[in-house]
Amino acid sequence: MTVEKNNIEPKLLRGFRDYLPAQVNARQKMIRTIRETYERYGFVPLETPALEYMSTLVGHSEESSKQIFRSKSPEEDEIGLRFDLTVPLARVVAQHPELPMPFRRYQVGPVWRADKPDPGRFREFYQFDLDTVGSSSMLADTEILCGMYDTMRALGVERFQVRFSNRKILNCLLEFAGIPFERSHSVFRVLDKMEKIGPENIEKELTVGRVDQSGDKIPGLGLSASQVSRIREFTALPGGSRSEVLRSVETLFASVESAKLAIGELREISDNLTALGIPDTHVFVDLSIARGLDYYTGPVFEASLLDAPEFGSVFGGGRYDGLVERFLGKSIPATGASIGVDRLFAAMQKLGLVELKPSTANVLVIIMDRSKLVEYQTITRLLRQAGINTELYVGEEKSLSKQLQYANSQKIPIALIMGENEFAKHEVTLKDLRVGAELQNKKGASPTEREEWLKISRTAQVTIAQTELLAKIRELLHVPQ
Repeated sequence: MTVEKNNIEPKLLRGFRDYLPAQVNARQKMIRTIRETYERYGFVPLETPALEYMSTLVGHSEESSKQIFRSKSPEEDEIGLRFDLTVPLARVVAQHPELPMPFRRYQVGPVWRADKPDPGRFREFYQFDLDTVGSSSMLADTEILCGMYDTMRALGVERFQVRFSNRKILNCLLEFAGIPFERSHSVFRVLDKMEKIGPENIEKELTVGRVDQSGDKIPGLGLSASQVSRIREFTALPGGSRSEVLRSVETLFASVESAKLAIGELREISDNLTALGIPDTHVFVDLSIARGLDYYTGPVFEASLLDAPEFGSVFGGGRYDGLVERFLGKSIPATGASIGVDRLFAAMQKLGLVELKPSTANVLVIIMDRSKLVEYQTITRLLRQAGINTELYVGEEKSLSKQLQYANSQKIPIALIMGENEFAKHEVTLKDLRVGAELQNKKGASPTEREEWLKISRTAQVTIAQTELLAKIRELLHVPQ
């Protein structure tokens, strides 16, 4: 009698994905670069749980509350998965009064949002935040902007832009245009679509409404012609250097008393950036930024890659002086920014700034003689103890060519070969597999170029005394002796 097995179909949850070794290695390298940048600024690491009480998570904003993955603890408490890293930070600050102020922290980890999955949009994704809590100084906001700039440079991104503005500027626009504050959300939601639908359609949505490309009718907000005219003056302000943009908006809002504070904060940040040599070709004022209407209270920031505009903002944030107040009943100033790690990683892949290397090893020890397994293990351990990432081939393939193919597939740069001759003479052969990869890339090159590479390839395999092994491998890997 035979028993049928019901195999389980291997499949991912909708909105989730696997990262295979080459992607994980590359993402970890990117995260390491970002971490080193933040630590150069003196930011300290923080870790918080994936799960929080629902009372901690809800109330942040109506939109984010809808996106929470909800559950119950074994004690029947209402709990949920964190949807960002900022709300847990606010809870930590409120719960630990012993923390020094200002508290400057960075954190990287997954967050979860139960919204509709789309291409490029997932329910689980990584964020990398840096924040300063406990300082109302514009120096803190300047530090965030400098951190954004230095992070892009450290990752090798040349063509990027970091834009900043002030949430208070948009409030000044309401006063300038004579629009009641309670209509701010609907007005700013329309203005935020400027790049997507253009000024003509923006004016229609602000007034009588319009029919979109799908045939759906979008109702208008019913603003008057004079109100729209004032908005048009604001959106038509010319670009330019940081100081030129600030002079333009200062002239436009000359009659708006509250504009002095908003523009003053931006000017202080701009002056700081200028003193630090941060060019306004990369970091500039963009008054149209309208992010986080329920959240941000002051300066706001966004960064995007000029050669990958389809990925949108890869790094963004701003000042949020009201978030900790939910827990303590008093306002504690805070500012920060967050990287969408997965989005930035995908954009950098598109730009060719990511090396996908499946293995973590720099040396593969080839097994040529099965009777010498102890010797192969011993030399592998020697290399590992010397700090060299080394893999011992433990597969079933016995031929040299197959094992070298494995090393190539894993992008392991050095193969260590010891056969009967090497053992007899106490020698070892090292093969630099990177040269072979370069030769493959040179297939279409001119005869002169190929000849040069063939000369190099003759030195790509060397046989040396075992006593010289460590020094030679460090030389090949460009590791300091």
